[in-house]
Amino acid sequence: MVSITTENITQLYNITATQKLTVSPTNFHNNSGEHQLNLYECVNSDIWKWLQDFQPGFLWFVFILGAIENSFVLIVLCFHKSRCTVPEIYLANMALADLMLVCALPFWAINISNMFHWPFGLFLCKAVNIVGNMNLYSSIYFLTLVSIDRYLALVKTMSLGRMRRTVCAKWNSFVVWTCALLICSPAMVFRNLRYYKEYNITACALVYPASYWEPINNCLLNIVGFVIPLCVITYCTMQIVKALRSSELQKMRVVQTEKRATVLVLAVLLLFVFCWLPFQITTFIDTIRYFMPTFKCLEEINDIVTQLATYCAFSNSCLNPVLYVIVGKHFQKKAVEFYKDLFPKRCRKSQSVQMENSLDTLRTSISSEYQRKKSILPLPR
Repeated sequence: MVSITTENITQLYNITATQKLTVSPTNFHNNSGEHQLNLYECVNSDIWKWLQDFQPGFLWFVFILGAIENSFVLIVLCFHKSRCTVPEIYLANMALADLMLVCALPFWAINISNMFHWPFGLFLCKAVNIVGNMNLYSSIYFLTLVSIDRYLALVKTMSLGRMRRTVCAKWNSFVVWTCALLICSPAMVFRNLRYYKEYNITACALVYPASYWEPINNCLLNIVGFVIPLCVITYCTMQIVKALRSSELQKMRVVQTEKRATVLVLAVLLLFVFCWLPFQITTFIDTIRYFMPTFKCLEEINDIVTQLATYCAFSNSCLNPVLYVIVGKHFQKKAVEFYKDLFPKRCRKSQSVQMENSLDTLRTSISSEYQRKKSILPLPR
């Protein structure tokens, strides 16, 4: 996801006395290795200036909010006394992917503030970007897996039960992470540091060996990263909604429990599509622009829209935990139980010590009172 930041969001700004020239890391992958200057004709330069000023603060805000929220979700799900259900395993992996993404954002916030001079070295240049790319692919496929699990729980209630075991969910999660890493490996290979003498900066740029890699990467994002999983999710969702309306299923108590979990899953799905669809559309338009380079204004306008679409996609990492708290009744219960078990232990221990001390004091007072009365009263003969 952060590679999207450097390809589609970040713009280098160099204001001269008469014009504003921008060079984007998107253009750093030309065959000659030389930078390209883009003079924007259809877009006001003040918009780019506003975006540059807006980006660092927004990235820091997403980092702080997302790190707190997703850490909270992971702590509750991983350290609660009860075992995670299959949907919770997938949602916990989504929270981990979101946490990895937001932890990479400060690097780009600092990079933008430094006029896109990358001070963190080659390793972090590759690592930060690979983490961002993996977030895009892993998140959508964890949602696909959780949709399939809801489908099996509500539509195939009496069959395929083995696929809903937690062991299978953990193996599925491992496969998703591995595939996401493999899909993102070209970006990791092509991501490199490059010095630009004209701007006196060393940029973390995506340097493709040939120009056709850009549309290939865009198609991969659109088809593998959105269309295919969305088709699976749509089919599962339609079947789930149909099953929830079934009068026979509504009588089953187990299905009522599954229904509450399904409401949370559907809410997370809708939020993901809402946040990511604009970016997927702008990526598709960018592919069209590649094959129709004469549409100069389309490219410039799409660059601006891509900035806003990517901000919308970033916000998904902050909004998911909010949904867990608002919609997820089971998660609310787990969170309350976890923190009740965490904090009152010392209080209960101190209360028990106070109780024991009080009992000892009471025993001592009773014993001394008995001895006093015994000494005063005459003994019977």
